[in-house]
Amino acid sequence: MTRPRLLALTAAFAICATTTAFAQSDREVVETTVARSANVCPGHSKDRTTPAVKLVPVGGLRVLLDKGLVMCPDRRLDTDAPVVWYGQWGVYGWNPEIDGAGKVVAAQVDRMTRSEDFPTDTRVWSAKGEELKQRTVPAFEPRPGAAVRVKVQ
Repeated sequence: MTRPRLLALTAAFAICATTTAFAQSDREVVETTVARSANVCPGHSKDRTTPAVKLVPVGGLRVLLDKGLVMCPDRRLDTDAPVVWYGQWGVYGWNPEIDGAGKVVAAQVDRMTRSEDFPTDTRVWSAKGEELKQRTVPAFEPRPGAAVRVKVQ
C-alpha cells in the first residue's frame, strides 16, 4: 500500500472512530439526560424526570448535554408557577405533579435550545405556558458535590 493511501485510510478510520465515540442514539441521549438529572437534582427520581425529558425533541436534549444544562423536577414549585429556568445555574425546573408542567418545560427547553438563547436571569412560567413576571420561586440548590454551571455563557 502506498504511503498517501495509507495516510488517507488512517485518517478515514480516525474520523469514523471519533464520530462513533460522540454519536449517541436517541435512547442514549434520553438516558444520559436523566442520569445528569440524577447527579445534580435533589428532587430527581426516574419516575418524575423521565416523562418530561421524553417530551423534549432529542435535538434539544443534545444541546442541553452539550452546554451542560440540566432538567430538574422540583415539587416545591407551586401550581401558579410550576416551571422555571434558573439562568445562573443553567437548570430547568418543573413540578411533575402539576398537570401541564412537563409539557411547558419541554416546550421551553425546545424553544431555548433552538434559539440558543439562555438568559442568565430566572424565568418563570404558568402551567399554560405564560411567562410570569415578578414571581418568587424557591432557590435552586444542587445536590451536594454536584457539578453545575455557575454562569451560562
